[in-house]
Amino acid sequence: MKHKLILLLSLSLSITAFSQENTQNFTLQEAINYALQNNRTAKNATLDIEAAKQQKWETTATGLPQISTEIGYQNFLKQQVQVIPAEFFGGNPGEFAEVTFGTKQSVNATATLNQKIFDGSYLVGLQSAKVFLEISKNAKIKTDLEVRKAVINAYGNVLLAEESIAIIEKNKTILEKNLNDLSKIFENGLEEEESVEQLQITLSGVNSSLKNTIRLKTLAYQMLNITLGLDVYNQTVLTDSLESLTVQNISLDLVDSNLNLENAIDYQISENDKRAKELLLKLEKSKALPTLSAFINGGYSAFSDDFNFTSKDQKWFGSSLFGMNMNIPIFSSLGRSAATQRAQINLEKAQDNLIETEQKLQLQMAAAKSDYQFAIEDYDNKKLNLNLAERIEQKNQTKFFEGIASSFDLRQAQTQLYTAQQEFLQAMLDVINKKAELETILNSINN
Repeated sequence: MKHKLILLLSLSLSITAFSQENTQNFTLQEAINYALQNNRTAKNATLDIEAAKQQKWETTATGLPQISTEIGYQNFLKQQVQVIPAEFFGGNPGEFAEVTFGTKQSVNATATLNQKIFDGSYLVGLQSAKVFLEISKNAKIKTDLEVRKAVINAYGNVLLAEESIAIIEKNKTILEKNLNDLSKIFENGLEEEESVEQLQITLSGVNSSLKNTIRLKTLAYQMLNITLGLDVYNQTVLTDSLESLTVQNISLDLVDSNLNLENAIDYQISENDKRAKELLLKLEKSKALPTLSAFINGGYSAFSDDFNFTSKDQKWFGSSLFGMNMNIPIFSSLGRSAATQRAQINLEKAQDNLIETEQKLQLQMAAAKSDYQFAIEDYDNKKLNLNLAERIEQKNQTKFFEGIASSFDLRQAQTQLYTAQQEFLQAMLDVINKKAELETILNSINN
């Protein structure tokens, strides 16, 4: 029995240690930094940049020397027969002789070097590859901004759930004490049964709200884990509090900041899209230009009726060739013209989109500033309302047990307090989230 107890104790300690090792603590900034490295969407955006770098080199390499080799083996199962005048061999005029030329088997090996000398589309391709890399980098920045905002929202939702549970549990404890005291008074015939029932109704609502909030807390933690790039069931502990984060995120200077379009990531993306469309137009125009390339090759061939090419006595015959190719487009039945016009139309659309993006950013900026300023003002207002609701509820509770106020008045004051508590928590979360939204538009993140 003693050995069993020791084994169970050791197992319990091991499980506890394992659980602690797998528990991860995060401040909000630590959570953001972790997500930027481990969030799956952020990691894919980083891989997209690497892929764009490889594509840039792939495009560059097409204009550099290209070397290829070819080895061929032929074996005539039945050689082709040719007929020639028999008189060539001393035969009678008008008669033909059947002959075969060459050997039954042959091997040839050739190496070729190709080099582009001029190709307008290649030059445009190099520029396009560079722009594509910039677009991938823009997408990474955009992704990081969205991941950061998502982490802030998820982190705040967890804190909101935790704070809500703590407040509801406190309210429940007070209600249970009040109900217990009131029940004793009722049993002594000094209070009406309706008063007891009113408190029971309030307590029932609080219990239901507590159960729902506990379920929401579990979901909030799981959503945070997914956003961070952790396993959905990971043991995550948050070390910041909702109130401290709210105070840290109140910055009236941010409300007075101006939008720098060149710094706004959406504007950068739209601008790069316009540059890409300009290059596509340039590409279509370049297709009307001649292309010039050069090549040089060299090789060896061997011939035999039997497969003895590996023999040192086999004769190999060398050859070499240098040449240049020029392709001059002359007439495409207006196909190139149509492609150029289509590229021009897409460029005009991209220019319009850039102007629209600029205007939308100005509008989004104004709206985000307004929402953030309102969130700060609403936070101050809800904080004041909570203090008033607490005093009103306390006064009504005192009056009720002194027999001055009715149970209905007490329940109304309690409901008002519970509403003020949740509104205050939501107001704190709004300050944090609205600031994150404004920072995302400005692309001005101060870590």
